[in-house]
Amino acid sequence: MKAGILKLRIYLQFVVSRLFGTGVDTFVLWICDHFIFTSYFGKFILSPTISFEFAVLSNFMCSYFWIWKSRLAHRSTRDFFLRFLVFNLSSGAGFLIKMVFLLIFQKIFEWNVVYCNLAALLISGIFNYLVADMLVFKSRKQVKVGSVGGGGDECDSLGA
Repeated sequence: MKAGILKLRIYLQFVVSRLFGTGVDTFVLWICDHFIFTSYFGKFILSPTISFEFAVLSNFMCSYFWIWKSRLAHRSTRDFFLRFLVFNLSSGAGFLIKMVFLLIFQKIFEWNVVYCNLAALLISGIFNYLVADMLVFKSRKQVKVGSVGGGGDECDSLGA
């Protein structure tokens, strides 16, 4: 029962943080659409890419310092950047999913890029949650590593 409540709390925090990330994404996309780019490529390819990276950074910060902070036994600069690298790569797969649906929605409904982006984010968000929960911020179990002389040292599942 407690595990279910914890999962629900984590999911709700994820939703809140992603709503913030969506705001960041949408605001940066709007700036690019209205003030920076005029071509189709600029509006529908470059703008979503730029806004995506701003959203990834804000989402990672929320995830690392708020949502999954209890799963981070050994915080360090190295851990932060390694997790960010994996988070950014996994978010890249989510971005591809988002872009496919953004372009599909644009072709089918001929909506503005901001509306296409919001609809596509709903679909890619499920993928992003599962990857963050099961891969990027997965708890690392402590294991004993025995040596020939007896006593063992503890290290995480990555050997660090």
